[in-house]
Amino acid sequence: MFQLIKRRLIAGLLAIVPIALTFWILRFLFRFLDSFTAPILKNLGLEIPGLGIILTLLLIFLLGLFITNVLGRTIFNWGEKILAKLPLVNTIYNAVKQITNAFSGKSMKDFKQVIFIQYPRKGLWTMCFVTNQSKNEFGDEFYHVFVPTTPNPTSGVFIVIPKKDAVHPDISVEEGLKSIISGGILDAGTSLSTKLPNIDK
Repeated sequence: MFQLIKRRLIAGLLAIVPIALTFWILRFLFRFLDSFTAPILKNLGLEIPGLGIILTLLLIFLLGLFITNVLGRTIFNWGEKILAKLPLVNTIYNAVKQITNAFSGKSMKDFKQVIFIQYPRKGLWTMCFVTNQSKNEFGDEFYHVFVPTTPNPTSGVFIVIPKKDAVHPDISVEEGLKSIISGGILDAGTSLSTKLPNIDK
């Protein structure tokens, strides 16, 4: 019975100590900043109610900004260096990182749309992403396309094809990336082959 009460008291202390410590630090910051700025504002003939609270919140925000952008980045880079030295872990980590980067906002914006082309030979349909468009001096229109590899879509080849040779499956870039990474297991809920024309015609 005594041990049970003891455990409950310790649990209660562990819960209340961080709260009490946070309250004490905030109260100290508020009083310090308020007493520091009050004489300055008084000499200037200004009075700003709640300035201590505003300055305390601003200080906490700047501290958080510093930690996440400077200290946090340093710790992250340090952790990456450790993972890079581990034989098996570094291979898995690099693969996951590359796939994650493929779904980043920048990569998604670089890919304009998903198309199918007959590559590397006629009769073999390959999913790829349009990155740009251009015209030659005769007015013929071309797609600049990136042909990714499976399951890592961050590597691949760049080719230029006539627009007329492209098939538009009407799926999003995100759905296309999912199909490539999964090796075709995830196909946006529809069969990708239904989007392809009859090449014998």
